[in-house]
Parts: sequence; structure tokens; C-alpha cells
Amino acid sequence: MSSELKDVLLVGFGAVGAIYSLILQRSKKARVTVVARSNYDAISSHGMHIKSGKYGDIPSWKPDRLVKSVSDALDRPYSYVVVCTKYIPEVSPTSCMLRPLLSVPYTSNYPQPTYVLLQNGLNVEQDLYTALKDAKIDEEPRIISTAVWIGTNLAEENIVHHNNFDRLSLGIYRPSDFTAASNTTSEQATLDDFASIIIAGGGLASVVPEVRRIKFQKNFWNLAFSSFATLTHHPVTALFRRQNDDKTMPAPYIADVTAELIEKYTIPTLYGVMNEALAVGRAMGYDESALPASVVESTIANTKRLHVVPENKHRASMLLDIENGRPIEVEAIVGEVVRMAHQKGIDVPRIETLYALLLVVQNQILRERGA
Repeated sequence: MSSELKDVLLVGFGAVGAIYSLILQRSKKARVTVVARSNYDAISSHGMHIKSGKYGDIPSWKPDRLVKSVSDALDRPYSYVVVCTKYIPEVSPTSCMLRPLLSVPYTSNYPQPTYVLLQNGLNVEQDLYTALKDAKIDEEPRIISTAVWIGTNLAEENIVHHNNFDRLSLGIYRPSDFTAASNTTSEQATLDDFASIIIAGGGLASVVPEVRRIKFQKNFWNLAFSSFATLTHHPVTALFRRQNDDKTMPAPYIADVTAELIEKYTIPTLYGVMNEALAVGRAMGYDESALPASVVESTIANTKRLHVVPENKHRASMLLDIENGRPIEVEAIVGEVVRMAHQKGIDVPRIETLYALLLVVQNQILRERGA
């Protein structure tokens, strides 16, 4: 391969990791090493079967190199380390997972890469940033924070389904600055370079000066809809699809007898959760121009439009996690909003209730896994 290719290490070969490792390889600008932890044997033997409406049906696909652990990938410098794992700090903080890259001998032999975190939730970067500072590396940590929009699920350990859409918003993580107006020249160059790789691979990517606002707004959906789906054990379609919409569908629908009650109690509670999140955003400094109040109505209306149709079989990733006995992203998606609210003195009783109940769900999953 060309020596001009940039080495990229991607950690986490689930649904998101599979699609973005494909995009990176398709760019012909990157040589991709993937850390596949739980599904290494299946991928090594059979490859990943990618079934994508955008990139096609690709059986037995493999990255340029596949390894079992980060420790097995320390033989070279990387331009970028792309993290596609779920952020579940009570189980495996990002800094612990990446520890070999932050320690001697790697730090003595190679310069630190730029870290790109493709993770849901808020403040998922702080743990890694602190660890990089503690490692006393003689430079400011370079972390690209992202907001990720993608429709993809891991059907089996080596089969991934993807629709026809993926999009990234990319910004530099700054631990104390929520409302930066612009990037420095070096920050812009780093962001543009990584965005160019994604775009060359067929993905959509845009560079923004302050990605935290975009991540906060994106979190509205997961905060409300993923939490409701997880606690009810039903997909989002169960909130909107009426019994008479399609009587042939076995998927959840709203029976006529309870339709008015769901409209009276459930849907207003969704609005209440999002309005509490909006109040937290205002307290964090996001004014109407940065975080319009219309985000509440548009998020609910767009979700209803997509989930009322019989063809929609989407299941929120948090719901899939509990169905498969995996820990959920409760801290990054819900707990962090509660902590922000407490810091700013904002009352969020509905969000606190979601958090309280999801903590019980998480505790039982961890207990059953022996964590």
C-alpha cells in the first residue's frame, strides 16, 4: 500500500464501528487497523457481512488489519484513533480501554494520535482528556468530539444492517468552553483533514466550531425516546402507530382503547422531558439562536413521522442493549443531563425519574453479568 496512507486505529467493531471502518477504508486515504474485542473470532474467520442501503451488500468484508486488543496494535504510530465503543464509564472508562496508547513504551516510541470519539452522550471526552493530561505528554490533548447520525444495528456478531444514511458533525473538544465561536488554524486543519477522509469514503461530515451544542441538541432524542423504549421494552413505534394504521403488522401499535390515554399522558411527558432539557441548555449558555425552542416540537414531530409507518422496524440501541443483556449508556445520555441541571440549579423532575429507573435497569444488568 502507498506510504502516503494514514494509519488509523478504530476501536469497537460493532454496528457503528463496522460502517465507519468501511468508510475509512473506502477513502483510499487510510490504512485501517480494527480492534474487535468480543467478535474477533467471528470476524477473523468469516469477515463482517455489511448489508447497507448506501454502500451495498458486502459479504465477508475485513479491514486492512484486525487485532484482538489495543495492546496488539502498538507496533506503529497512528494519525487517528477512532473510538466507536459505547461510553459506559461504570464498566470500562475510555481511558482504561486505551491505556496502552497512553503509557510507556508507546508514548516514548511514538507521538500521540488525534483521538476521534464516535460515542453517544454528553461529556464523554472528559475521562480521556484528563488521562492524557495526567500522562504528562508535552502537548495539549487532541480530541475530536462528534455528533453521529446513523441508522445501523448489529444483527449478529458479524452481520450489520445499515440504511442509506450516515452523518458526522466534527469539532474540537475543549473542556471548559461550551460556546467557542471559531477554531484555531491548527484545529481547523485537523478537523478538515479527518473530514476529508470520511467524505472521500462516501460519508457525510461537517466541521463546526463548537460541537458540544450540537451534541446537546442531538441528545434530546436519546434522552426521551431511547429512555422510554428501554423502560417500556417496546420500540418507538409503540408510541405512535395506531391499531388501524396496519392491522397486519405484528409490531407494537396503540390499541384503540388506550390511544387517547397515551395522547393525554405519554406524549405530554415526552414534551416535558425535552422542555426540561431545553431549560438545562439555556442555563449552559445556549440561547435561542444556538438551541431553538422549536427543537422540542421538531424532534417529536419528525420521530412520529418516521415511526408511524409500518415499514419502520428501528429499535433504539439502548433497547437492543437490554434485550441482549448488555450495559446501557445511562450515564452519558441521562445522568450527565441530571448533573448539568444540578450544577446550574435547574429542576428536572421528569429527567431525574428516568435516570432513577434506568439506574435500576443498569444495576440488574451489571449484577447478572457479574460486573
